[in-house]
Amino acid sequence: MNLYPWLEDYLMAKPGAEQDFKLEWQWQRYMVRGKLFAAVCTPGPEHRPHAGRTMVILKCDPRLAEAFRAEYPDIVPGFYSDKRTWNSVYLDGAVPEQVLRDLCDMSYQLVAAKLPKYVQRELTE
Repeated sequence: MNLYPWLEDYLMAKPGAEQDFKLEWQWQRYMVRGKLFAAVCTPGPEHRPHAGRTMVILKCDPRLAEAFRAEYPDIVPGFYSDKRTWNSVYLDGAVPEQVLRDLCDMSYQLVAAKLPKYVQRELTE
């Protein structure tokens, strides 16, 4: 069950957003200029405690990542990613829509900020 039906459109509305499906990982990936800023996946039964729970994986400021995890039980350290700088949000959970939107925005901004300046200018034009 997806309680956030707007999520894909929201991610794809970001300037320069691209998506693909990574077959080996079974991840729907969202990128800007080839750099991952979000991924949606449903880990299999071998990945406890995540098994069967669809999640979106988002980059997060390390200073805020733990604060979000402490406040919302459905935000956990990033699945198959750097636990310090990525969070996973369970899409069957109870994270408020605005918080998830803010996390998506932050993830995109953190990734876009690492792109070359000329690319950042192109994205804002």
